[in-house]
Amino acid sequence: GIRQLTEISVLTKSIGGKSARDWAMKQDFRCGCWLMEKPETAMKAITRNLDREIWRDLMQRSGMLSLMDAQARDTWYRSLEYDNFPEISEANILSTFEQLHQNKDEVFERGVINVFRGLSWNYKNNSPCKFGSKIIVNNLVRWDRWGFHLNNGPQADRLADLERMLHLFSGKPIPDNRENITIHLNEHIRSVQGKECYEDEMFSIRYFKKGSAHITFRKPELVDRLNDIIARHYPEMLPSQ
Repeated sequence: GIRQLTEISVLTKSIGGKSARDWAMKQDFRCGCWLMEKPETAMKAITRNLDREIWRDLMQRSGMLSLMDAQARDTWYRSLEYDNFPEISEANILSTFEQLHQNKDEVFERGVINVFRGLSWNYKNNSPCKFGSKIIVNNLVRWDRWGFHLNNGPQADRLADLERMLHLFSGKPIPDNRENITIHLNEHIRSVQGKECYEDEMFSIRYFKKGSAHITFRKPELVDRLNDIIARHYPEMLPSQ
């Protein structure tokens, strides 16, 4: 029995469904193991757990997640957590990814619009009809007697989304979550106290004690691509030439 379980575990791991330690265990606070339950109850739960992990793995490999903004990714992950996903079958995988592929431009553009709308318009540099060469963002950092800290929250998510979009336009590999701008900015803020300025390939960022940050785009030609998308969605907001 143990040998069979080990063999099955190796197989499920090879197709993105993780190992028995993941799919055979109960996920709730009571814990326990599905293999101790009645076969029909256990198989239903284990199949669901496997399907969830395989969908997660397929989405990761497909590159679709990199087109989504934080809000869309959150919706996708939540649908996995609440069992709101089709069972794994060849037909379901093909139809899901065919639909995603058809909508991928729309998914990406919706992300651009969400980031655009999420940035604050309280300052004159933030034109409500396009990204200028500089944007001013509230609540990106906080300052206390120990110095500056990056706020992990919606603004940091939007900054990471913005970086990803610019990388997609430039044709460069997209930084993964362990290497994105929020990680580098956080390291800079913590290690370089006293120099409130961060710079990388895409952005130059000055941050202030009141929590705001001035973000200057270093590649104007990529910002034009973002603005083309915004103009398509908000034609009435285009400034008169």
